[in-house]
Amino acid sequence: MNLTITDKYQNQKPIIPFIRAPIMDYQNRAGSKFGGGGVASYSATNADRRERLRKLALENIDLDKDPYFFKNHVGSFECRLCLTVHQNDGSYLAHTQGRKHQTNLARRAAREQKEGKGQDGSLLPASMGVQVKRNTVKIGRPGYKITKTRDPFTRQHGLLFQLQYQEITPGVVPRVRFMSAFEQKVDNPPDKNFQYLLVAAEPYQTCGFKLQARELDRSEGKFWTWFDEDNKEFWIQIMFKTEREERYSGVPGLAPTRR
Repeated sequence: MNLTITDKYQNQKPIIPFIRAPIMDYQNRAGSKFGGGGVASYSATNADRRERLRKLALENIDLDKDPYFFKNHVGSFECRLCLTVHQNDGSYLAHTQGRKHQTNLARRAAREQKEGKGQDGSLLPASMGVQVKRNTVKIGRPGYKITKTRDPFTRQHGLLFQLQYQEITPGVVPRVRFMSAFEQKVDNPPDKNFQYLLVAAEPYQTCGFKLQARELDRSEGKFWTWFDEDNKEFWIQIMFKTEREERYSGVPGLAPTRR
């Protein structure tokens, strides 16, 4: 049987060349030790550096006394000096050894030295310092007088308070604060239909006046306070908005009440 050249090569299987891939020698690489597993990767080197910086920072920094260490509501850690956020304390400690934090510390120290602050060795700014509460012996409540008032033009109703502070501490001016029913702890349960006017002045006890929970008119001439240092009298005037003003005060395009 005579075969042609084409039939001869069709019956043969194709020859596929086999190339042997080189195998990397991890033990005999440059810089590695026998049995050490080769040179460390870039990520492993960074992790080792961060751990080394964390241990170094723990020897010099106490997180409980660090004024710039703050844990927020989501569990992260913040640096109040550099305004940075860190996921764990190790990251924060590594940050304290970095150039940015050290530069900001030097700037803060230079500025406080220039302004004459921080003589006690504290790195806290003056606004972050803890105010020491003075223990003052209270001598009772002051005498007071309340007068109802009414504006004949706007028909607003108000109250005029007159308090006597004959034994007030020299240099102290009485302070005023309005408190909602849910802030106070005297009337329980709280009534949302009332609000409270508090007046404080050392060494007297704080006075509280129970008012209707109506919106106050804080415009000029309506709400004011004045302390007569000669007679030791403290005056407070408050004016309530009218029902029309309370109902339509937030409506856009409404003309204001004529005064």
